[in-house]
Amino acid sequence: MTKKLKKRLYRIIAGAVCYAACMAMEKLAPVSNNVLLIAFLVTYFIIGGDVLKGAAQNIIKGQIFDEKFLMVIATIGAFLSSQYPEAVAVMLFYQIGEWFQSYAVNKSRRSIKDLMDIRPDYANVYNEAGELVSVDPDEVSIGTTIVVKPGEKIPLDGEVIKGETSLDTMALTGESLPREIRTGDEVISGCINLSGVIEVKTNKEFGESTVAKILNLVENATAKKAEAENFISKFAKYYTPIVVFLAVALAIIPSVITGAWGKWVYRALCFLVISCPCALVISIPLSFFGGIGAASKAGILVKGSNYLEALANAETIVMDKTGTLTKGQFAVTKIMAVNESEQRVLAYGAFAERLSTHPISKSIMAAYQQKNGDMTIMSSNEAVEEKAGFGVVAQKDGGKIAVGNEKLMAHVLGADAWAACKEKYLAGEKALSEGTICHIAYNDVYWGFLLIEDQLKEDAAECVTGLKKAGMRLVMLTGDQKGVADKVAGQLGITEYYAELLPGDKVDHVEKLLAEKSEKGKLIFVGDGINDAPVLARADIGIAMGGLGSDAAIEAADIVIMTDEPAKITTAMHISKKTLEIVKQNIIFAIGVKILVLILAALGVASMWWAVFADVGVAFIAILNAMRALKLK
Repeated sequence: MTKKLKKRLYRIIAGAVCYAACMAMEKLAPVSNNVLLIAFLVTYFIIGGDVLKGAAQNIIKGQIFDEKFLMVIATIGAFLSSQYPEAVAVMLFYQIGEWFQSYAVNKSRRSIKDLMDIRPDYANVYNEAGELVSVDPDEVSIGTTIVVKPGEKIPLDGEVIKGETSLDTMALTGESLPREIRTGDEVISGCINLSGVIEVKTNKEFGESTVAKILNLVENATAKKAEAENFISKFAKYYTPIVVFLAVALAIIPSVITGAWGKWVYRALCFLVISCPCALVISIPLSFFGGIGAASKAGILVKGSNYLEALANAETIVMDKTGTLTKGQFAVTKIMAVNESEQRVLAYGAFAERLSTHPISKSIMAAYQQKNGDMTIMSSNEAVEEKAGFGVVAQKDGGKIAVGNEKLMAHVLGADAWAACKEKYLAGEKALSEGTICHIAYNDVYWGFLLIEDQLKEDAAECVTGLKKAGMRLVMLTGDQKGVADKVAGQLGITEYYAELLPGDKVDHVEKLLAEKSEKGKLIFVGDGINDAPVLARADIGIAMGGLGSDAAIEAADIVIMTDEPAKITTAMHISKKTLEIVKQNIIFAIGVKILVLILAALGVASMWWAVFADVGVAFIAILNAMRALKLK
C-alpha cells in the first residue's frame, strides 16, 4: 500500500470515529441543534475536505460536472435540509469507495508494473585500470564487455563470450523453467542470472535493448483505449450534466405544484447521489487493465486495451508457417543410402559441410554429432570448395565428395548419369517434395541424400486444435514449396492453406480474407514479426511470435507472444473474452441498479441510504468483479 493510500485510510478511520461519536451524541446525550451541526460539520470536513477542494478546483478549470461536484451538492443540500447524519454518511461511504477504487487500481497497475522489475539498475564494466565498476546501463556503448554475477539482472543485450549459467526469464516469458546459457549464446536484458559468472559483449545500446522496448510498450499500454472505455468516457461526459438538470427539475417542478419543498429537494438530493457514474468510470478501465496484467503474467504483451477487446471478436486467423507453427530450425529427418551405408552417407555429408555456417550445414553436423558423438573426423584440414547456388565439394581420403542440389549432381555425375540415378533410385520418392534435399556423391558415384526439414513446434497441434474448438476459420500461408505445406498442414489438420507465396502474395490473400469476414468480425495474422511486417500491419490484429529478443516482433505487432509457443494465442483469446464478459457484466449491473434506484428515489421510496448503496455499493461490487480479470489464466 502506498503512503498516499495509507494517509487517506487514516483520515477515513478518524472521520468514522468522529461520525460514531456524533451519532452517540445525538442519541445518548441530546444537545442543541447548533452544537450537533458544528460536530457533524467538523466530521464532514475531516472526511471530505479533499473532495470539497477537488470540486472547487475543477469548477475553476471549467470541469464542473463530475462525481465530486455531485457529492458536494448532494451533501450540502442534505445539511441545508437538516439531514446531518445522512450528509456525513454519504461523504464517508463515498470516500471509502474512492479509497477502495484507488487500492484496486494500484493493485492492478502493480500487476503490470511487476514487469518494471526487469529494469536493470547498473552494469558491471572494467575501467581503464582493469577494475570492475558499476555504471548506469545508459552509459555502456556497443561492443563493451560487461560482467553479470549470480543474482544480477542482465543489463544489455549481447553475446556471452565467457562462462556458463542459467537464466530466469519469467518476467519476460512467464516461464518458470530456467534457460541454460553458454559461451556463444545470445542473451537479452531483463533476465536474471541464477548461477555462474558470465561476461557479455554488448551488441545494442540500452535505449535499443529488449528491456527498454518492453518497458516502453507496457508503460503506453493504457493509452490505446477500447471502444467500451471510450463509450463510458463519452457516456459520463453527457450523463452527469443531464442528471444534474433532472435533479433540479425534480426539486423545483413538483415543489411548485405541491408546495412540499423539503420532500422533493430531499428526493432530488438522493437522485444526485444515486446518479454518480463512478462504478462505470473506474470498473471498466480496471477490467481491461486487469486483463492486460493477466496476459503479461503469461508472457503475452498487449499494446492496448483496444487490441484486447478486438481479440474477443476475432473470427479468422491467418498463420505464417515458418517461425510460427514450425521452429524455423532445420534437422535431418531422413537418410537415403545408395551403394553405401547410412552412417557413411551422413559422415561424408557432415565432413563436406563442416566449415559452413549455413543453417542446413549446421543441421547435418548436428545429426552426425547426435549419432556418433566423436567429432575427430571433422578436424581434417583437407580442402573444401563452396559452389554458390549448388553446394560444396570436398577432398576426403584421396577422393572427391560432392554435397548439394540436383544442379551439382548433374554437373559432377554428368547429365545422363544423373538422369539415370533419378529414374532408378529417386522415382516416386515422396521426400523430394517435403523438404530440402542434400544429394551426396563420392568419386562420381551417387551415394544417396539427406532430407532436411523444419520442425513443428511442440504445441503447434495444441494451438490448431484450440483455435478450431473456438470456431475460428484457420488459414496457413507459406512461401515454402507445396509439398512442404501439404505435409505440415496434414500433420496439424489444417485444411485451408496456400504455398509458394511471396510477401506481397500474403498481403493479397489477407485482403481477400478481410473482404470475406463479417462486418464486426476481426482478422488476426500471426507471424514471426521479421519478414511479415506488411501483413501484420494490414490485419485487424497482428500477433508476433516474438521469442526472446525479437525487436522486429515487438515493434511490428499489436500483440507479442514473448515465447515461441503458438498455443498462447488461445490463452490470449481466452483472457480477452473473459475480460469482455466482466466489462459487460459491470455495465449491465451498474446501469441496471442505478436506473432502478433512480426511479425509486423519484417516487420517494428510496432514501439517502439507498442512494449510498446505489453509488458506493454498486461501485464496490463492480470493482470486485473487475479485479477478477487479474486472476485470469
